[in-house]
Amino acid sequence: MARLVLKFGGTSVAGIPEIENAAEKVVAEVARGHQVAVVVSAMAGVTNQLVDFCRGISPLHDAREYDAVVSSGENITAGLMALALQKRGVMARSWQGWQVPLVTNDMHGKARIEEIRTVEFDKRLSAGEVAVLAGFQGVTPMNRISTLGRGGSDTTAVALAAALKADRCDIYTDVNGVYTTDPRIVPNARKLARVSYEEMVEMASLGAKVLQTRSVEMAMKQNVPVQVLSTFEPSIGSDLPGTLVTREEDIVEQHIVNGITYSRDEAKITLINVPDIPGIAASVFGPLSNANINVDMIVQNVSHDGKLTDMTFTVTRADLDRALETLKNVASLKDLKIHTDARVAKVSVVGIGMKSHAGVAQTMFAALAEKGINIQAISTSEIKISVLIAEDYTELAIRALHTAYGLD
Repeated sequence: MARLVLKFGGTSVAGIPEIENAAEKVVAEVARGHQVAVVVSAMAGVTNQLVDFCRGISPLHDAREYDAVVSSGENITAGLMALALQKRGVMARSWQGWQVPLVTNDMHGKARIEEIRTVEFDKRLSAGEVAVLAGFQGVTPMNRISTLGRGGSDTTAVALAAALKADRCDIYTDVNGVYTTDPRIVPNARKLARVSYEEMVEMASLGAKVLQTRSVEMAMKQNVPVQVLSTFEPSIGSDLPGTLVTREEDIVEQHIVNGITYSRDEAKITLINVPDIPGIAASVFGPLSNANINVDMIVQNVSHDGKLTDMTFTVTRADLDRALETLKNVASLKDLKIHTDARVAKVSVVGIGMKSHAGVAQTMFAALAEKGINIQAISTSEIKISVLIAEDYTELAIRALHTAYGLD
């Protein structure tokens, strides 16, 4: 007997037929003798509608009331899932975040989980009851409802699995696993049977939409095996039909590169003739950090005269206007020329095999050069290389790299 947490995303519970189908997955796991907790998202499209309601009342709404409104979508799904399970003869009860309680900090709209008190939850599971938890939500120390940010139900599921010491957390979605790249761009992309936590963190943060980055980071920290699989295929999680995200040492065959990811949500900012003096970088990036603007790739040119240089970095497209406004308000930067380009994309190769293999970067650069694709910026870590290119070449770059690393 295992203890499992099953999470169903928005497309998996989009309507009554989908909820009924998801309930069958839960019943099948219970029939195998497992203790099961379920985490559900809101029905597909419902959260967006609730967000629009808040904005319709006031663009500058109270974040606490915003959380009270947008968290209601998960409450509905949790109740419906419990009803669907009860109809099938399974003991089930729905739970909201405050009932567990799942305690967060008070950063409404993007709260972080601080504690899950699972004493009562644990008793119900041990008694054979399926506990259905509304994802995405918690409660602050001031007893206000909080939400974890978009995609937060993944984080709820992993955190609950860690708190319950579950054997596995199954993330049911509308894809059947993690692929070497986007199958819509490369039809012969391969599904990965296993991928390391480190690789999945990089892939999620670099554009792969399968899992929320915070949820993978938590899984790695708490050593929770996570499986990504499809709600719409016959097999259930215990058959291990999807992609298992696990420890590096649990992966027998380690490829040099396991995935090619991309993000079109990029904008490039170039500062021209920046004084080449100590502290200038702090004067640029300090105000951006204070404005909660995340900076990714950074390139500073060599100063030929020892006086002036150029500095290029990227932000998300949504933050571009705010970043420009922030920089214009910095006194030491008022006389600088600023160039922007929102038609860029970041393409990355990821693989734990990079740790022990040379020539990975050369393969990437040669493949892009052969296709006439210019690299505008580069950033690296131990297991990834990212390049910034013109957005028009995104799909060509992905296909070329997928072939160059033998992933076809």
